[in-house]
Amino acid sequence: MQEQYTRQDKDSALLQLVTFNIGDEEFGVEILKVQEIIRMMGITRVPKAPDFVEGVINLRGKVIPIIDLRKRFGMATQEHDKHTRIIVIEISKVIVGFVVDSVSEVLRIPANTVEPPPPIISGIESEYISGVGKLADRLLILLDLDRLLSKGEQSMLAGV
Repeated sequence: MQEQYTRQDKDSALLQLVTFNIGDEEFGVEILKVQEIIRMMGITRVPKAPDFVEGVINLRGKVIPIIDLRKRFGMATQEHDKHTRIIVIEISKVIVGFVVDSVSEVLRIPANTVEPPPPIISGIESEYISGVGKLADRLLILLDLDRLLSKGEQSMLAGV
């Protein structure tokens, strides 16, 4: 009886996600990890930072490292436009901003529509992906934020 209750719970559980686009792909991250979404602003470059680190911003007195997800995923760079956003997220107690092409919406999807990731999706290493959500008319790649940056990269960013 207990197992049946648990399975029913999982079937009815909803994931709340912030969805965003990078190129033609749509991604999602847990809404609880997102602190805020801001418009693109001036980014100060940091010498000797890894290629995917754009630099830092001053957000209400806090210095936050900014990561270009296009570069992190090895995708072609693109000029920032009026749709470009920075998603401010906390990863292992480090506040980081991710540059994305655009933010789509907040979605609630049933947990049972999420499947494990295939080995490779559009050249993005599957280690960064926690699953793929099957929606009626599209697929949503769910990012595993804890794996997006190695422990060494997290420490380096905390020191920026």
